[in-house]
Amino acid sequence: MSRTKEKTAPDQGAAHTPLPITHDAPRSRRRPVVVGAGLALAAVGALVSVWLVNEAGDKIAVVATRHAIEAGDTVKASDLVTAEISRGSGLHTVAASRASELVGKRASSDLPAGVLVTEDSVSSGSSVTKGKSVVGILAKPGQLPVQTLHTGDKVTVVHTPTDGSASASSDKPGSEPDSLPAVVSRVGSPDANGAVVVDVAAAEVNSTSLAAWAAGGEVAIVLKAAS
Repeated sequence: MSRTKEKTAPDQGAAHTPLPITHDAPRSRRRPVVVGAGLALAAVGALVSVWLVNEAGDKIAVVATRHAIEAGDTVKASDLVTAEISRGSGLHTVAASRASELVGKRASSDLPAGVLVTEDSVSSGSSVTKGKSVVGILAKPGQLPVQTLHTGDKVTVVHTPTDGSASASSDKPGSEPDSLPAVVSRVGSPDANGAVVVDVAAAEVNSTSLAAWAAGGEVAIVLKAAS
């Protein structure tokens, strides 16, 4: 006699019922010190952001060199470019709106590419070498003024023999050493020892004497007082 197992229906009363949600769960409490520190950092960050925005916007446009310009060369519009610097930097620059005033003038000294142009970077007037001979003088510290020489500066080149071979005009007691007038046409960059080549333009009749003095290093360059 086989027994049949009867399936029993699940007890509906045994079904799982959702647990009630309680609001009595413990909450984490924030420490007042941590909250205050967070607010302080947020305030500092806001102030820094405002300062950076102000600094970024407080710029002025000035003139800089696009290409290198040699001393005595005429400045062209293509040689110049606009650059931005912070206002109140203390640099003696030329405003970009005045760039056209620089075109046609001559560079007072060698201007590398990418440098800011100042009022002293250029000079007006015709070429100082016109109708004159140019002599290069390698001047060491002590043979030229500490003050920077510029193209167009009027100088006196003084003969300073050191081996007793003074010229006839300077070997008399109380006589002045030989000297010749000239105009600076170009100033090179100093070498590691501070020596710098100064090109001077002088009358043809004086060029050979200047060259001989310069070859022996027996010269001193005197900057004349501005008239």
